[in-house]
Amino acid sequence: MTPAGEEKNIHRLGLVSLLNDMSSEIIQPILPLFISSLGGGGLAIGLIGGISEGIPSLLKIYSGYWADRLGKRKPLVIAGYAISTLAKMLLPLSEAWTHVFLAKTLERCGKGVRSAPRDGIVADSVRSDLRGRGFGLLRALDSTGAVGGSILAFLLWQAGIEIRTILVIAALLALLAFIPLLLVEDVAAARSPGMRMSLDGLNQDLRRFVLIAALFALGNFSYMFFLLRAGELYSGAMALGAPLLLYILFNAVYAAMSVPSGILSDRIGRRRVLACGYGLFSAVCLGFALVSSTEGLVILFLLYGLVFALVDGTERAFVSDLSCSSTRCSSLGVYHGAVGISAIASGIAAGLLWQSWGSKATFIFGSIAALLSALAVLSLCREGPRDLMGDAALRNG
Repeated sequence: MTPAGEEKNIHRLGLVSLLNDMSSEIIQPILPLFISSLGGGGLAIGLIGGISEGIPSLLKIYSGYWADRLGKRKPLVIAGYAISTLAKMLLPLSEAWTHVFLAKTLERCGKGVRSAPRDGIVADSVRSDLRGRGFGLLRALDSTGAVGGSILAFLLWQAGIEIRTILVIAALLALLAFIPLLLVEDVAAARSPGMRMSLDGLNQDLRRFVLIAALFALGNFSYMFFLLRAGELYSGAMALGAPLLLYILFNAVYAAMSVPSGILSDRIGRRRVLACGYGLFSAVCLGFALVSSTEGLVILFLLYGLVFALVDGTERAFVSDLSCSSTRCSSLGVYHGAVGISAIASGIAAGLLWQSWGSKATFIFGSIAALLSALAVLSLCREGPRDLMGDAALRNG
């Protein structure tokens, strides 16, 4: 593929993410209220946030493995988006919070099927020394869609449109993502039909980093808890309106800072950027435990968006750096799977802490896990200002 073709591939995948995330982010900020209206409390939100993220993440291991084994990535990406779109169409039909749980889990199963193959296409559509920028661009377009979706959700809510109708609009938007998706060119390594699913192919640095990412995910519980915490400071209509506006702010910062964060990780190394992101999240969680004003919430949601910009794309780029092309999707799948397993425990633990001891306990738990992650990733920084880049470095290492 020519450099121009590479650029087009990233942009097309970015447009797919933009439209799909616009659809998802119409749903996300109103989902806690929808769950509450169906009789679900803090534990229900924890279960939905943790299990719906965690169990489908196990699919990322298998989808990454099959993408490498078959030598094809795009068919799995299309299948994943199709499953998610179907789930979004079922969500408005929910009559109990358990129905939301099932629909949300199915929707995330779609993400489980598509994530590792899609990240593999991104990783191999750019040079290794520009990989952070490539993932940053994808996250920026993804987050731009999230901003648009959040704003649209707020406007629809302000217009007095019923929640179920808003969910239908979100499902219809997801269908539009298939137009640019069909134009994406598959980028795959040679078929590995005899490949076995095993951790033996993962080098030691990659295994260590996957454990650190899983530790961070243990404390990085669902965004819904941050919105619930913001809602505690308001009453009446503003109990939903204020969190919606703050969520828009979060996504705006995430979108604006994703590309600069990716470029920064290309220049100074993934580990240093991740240590900053993990440490900042620890401080943000402490802030949410103590916040008591609108001004404080604005600052915290700004920083929360910066955390995601620093961490999300950089983790994927780092996993890609530490893997070779023939096993890249499998490596990304293992990473997503480990993070997903942690998400299950994270959601359940956060929900139980919230229900038993209140919101402060939940955020203190997140702060401790993030601080330990920051210290752990710093301890791995041995080779200088830049991390290992490219397959050749791995083969010679």
